[in-house]
Amino acid sequence: MIDGHKSCGCFGHSKIEITEELKYQLNHIFETLITKEYVKYFYFGGFSEFDDLCWQIVTELKLQYPSIYRIFCLSDPRYQRLSKRPRWIKDENYEEITYLDLNFDYWYTRIYYRNCEIIDRSDFVVFYVNHTERSGAYKALQYANRKKKQIINVCDTT
Repeated sequence: MIDGHKSCGCFGHSKIEITEELKYQLNHIFETLITKEYVKYFYFGGFSEFDDLCWQIVTELKLQYPSIYRIFCLSDPRYQRLSKRPRWIKDENYEEITYLDLNFDYWYTRIYYRNCEIIDRSDFVVFYVNHTERSGAYKALQYANRKKKQIINVCDTT
């Protein structure tokens, strides 16, 4: 919990079927988290269609709830320098872009440990995971379960 407010991380498969029902469900989930659970901080990693969809919905909700805070979590230390950052990571799309200092050098391992750090910082974690054991999103779900986080897996409910 940061300054009396809660936080939420978002994780899902890189490719998903985006439906109107899924958009509606996520909008309802995020709005409930904001209004009933006092979630103010939303963490994004940006490597999946699900992350992008969650960012879009939270960004739309920001018009109605301007105090919510979108945080992009970098996993590559090179991206701390603006000149090295991919063009799709734009300062104007987030209230904060942070690098989580991880002690792992390999790309895939770094993503996993970045995800674990986001989960550690989150009170709620919204997933789109169909229990494909080899996926990074599934491994993040397993980690969140071990950490006893409040989990919402929209893949189980769509």
